[in-house]
Amino acid sequence: MTFFLQNLVNALQWGSFYALIALGYSMVYGILMLFNFAHGDIFMVGAYIGFGVATGLTALAAMGMLALPNWVILVLTILISMFLTSFVGILVERLGYRPLRDAPRASAAITGLMIGIILETGNLALLGARRVSFPSLIDSVTYNFGGVYVTNKKIMIVAVSLALMAALHQFVSRTKWGMAMRAMAFDYVVVPLMGVPLNTIAALTFAIGSALAAAAGILFGVAYPVLDPYMGIVFGWKAFVAAILGGRGSIMGATLAGFLLGFIEIFVAMIFPSTLRDLIAYSIILLILVFRPHGFFGEAYSARLRL
Repeated sequence: MTFFLQNLVNALQWGSFYALIALGYSMVYGILMLFNFAHGDIFMVGAYIGFGVATGLTALAAMGMLALPNWVILVLTILISMFLTSFVGILVERLGYRPLRDAPRASAAITGLMIGIILETGNLALLGARRVSFPSLIDSVTYNFGGVYVTNKKIMIVAVSLALMAALHQFVSRTKWGMAMRAMAFDYVVVPLMGVPLNTIAALTFAIGSALAAAAGILFGVAYPVLDPYMGIVFGWKAFVAAILGGRGSIMGATLAGFLLGFIEIFVAMIFPSTLRDLIAYSIILLILVFRPHGFFGEAYSARLRL
């Protein structure tokens, strides 16, 4: 039981990354009916922006120009990076996807892949191919709960992730813009005719999804402080799978599917050789989709894409 609980804690942390990234995929797909295949690389960009912000704030603190404790620097890093990365998402939507809004969906998918390559190449041109180490902003403290070892970083990562997911749910459920986003997801054609600004909603959707991806990137940097220009590829595709599994446009579905994917990967690796982790994990997901082809909370009408 102790071994099980220990891996459950690890799965919660791992699933937090998938869930935050999957929310961006799910929101864009739910509202605009397209897959933003550049979203994984926006996660990477957000992590590197967080690296730059954290490095700058830490340097100012070391020089005595910024008298703030490290945990405040971490909070500022998350907030500033989310804000800056949201503009990356807006730029991607404005330059990459908006001109192709009425084009075949395959064109938008290829554009997303190309945008991802541009972001990766831009990172390589600016920083080179070497990996960078995310600044250590908080010291790791380990707590023992009946033989289950939990670090303060894992607690913080899961807590911040859940708080961001809850904030997104409140925004979508209780605000005017959130209501407009839900209406657009329900009927993409009719709602703009009723005065809802499609371009504004599209930009807002990309901004929120990119901000959440940036938060995931910084939290990943706190847990595993080595950033790589290609780190967004694997996380992006796996989070995409979680978004599909959760159901079109469902915040709750993307969250649950992200955590479920983390659980499956961790527990499969606990039982089977790690080389079989992805094969077994995605076979399980494929089996789920056979019985729930529209995902956990998807509806039948959501499968009708504009081709």
